[in-house]
Formats: sequence, structure tokens, C-alpha cells
Amino acid sequence: MATKDELGARGERLAVEFLVRQGYVILARNWRCPLGEVDVVAREGPTVVVCEVKTRSGEQYGPPAAAVTASKAARLRRLAGEWLREWDGACAEVRVDVLGVLCLAAGGYAIEHVRGVA
Repeated sequence: MATKDELGARGERLAVEFLVRQGYVILARNWRCPLGEVDVVAREGPTVVVCEVKTRSGEQYGPPAAAVTASKAARLRRLAGEWLREWDGACAEVRVDVLGVLCLAAGGYAIEHVRGVA
């Protein structure tokens, strides 16, 4: 059985692989500033996408993506602004997405991609 940190790292790796397969360009992983951390910053065409990855080994507490509350989504939006200021990023649009990764006991996984949560 994986530790919480190992499960989270696996979920982030799977989420990044998923995004790349969907045509996203990964700009940053685990980016930090005084306001907090962003799991993944990616670009989809002209849009900068700030991604929160939630990984779970079961759904006893609901689907992983449901763990992102409205206040967490608003915080991610503020972090997106900080990232753009730091990287002087010109973009047409900024979006906050959540990737819920459910790691199954048999080694498989499922990913739910929720676009535009904030």
C-alpha cells in the first residue's frame, strides 16, 4: 500500500501524462509562491491552465475532484494571477481545472478532468 505522498506523486504523474496526451504543454509542476502551491501549470492553445490534482485510492469520501471547494478554487485563481505576474505570461485566457485521479487497487486508474472551476 502506497503512502499518502507516494499516492499523490503517482496521481500528479498520471495527470501530467493525461494532459500531454490531450495536447497540453506543461509549463510548471509544483510551483510555489508565498500564497501556496499549484500542482500543474499548463497551456492549452492560448489559455494558461492552472491545475489542481486530487488523488484518492477509493471513493469512500466521494470522487477526488469533489474535494476542491469553492474557496480552494478561488485560491487557485489568485495563485494563477501570481504565476502570470512572476512569469510575465501574456495569454488570452486563464482557467482553473481540477484533475481527479482515482488509483485502483488492481493498478489501474481513472481520471476525471473538470474544466473551469473558478
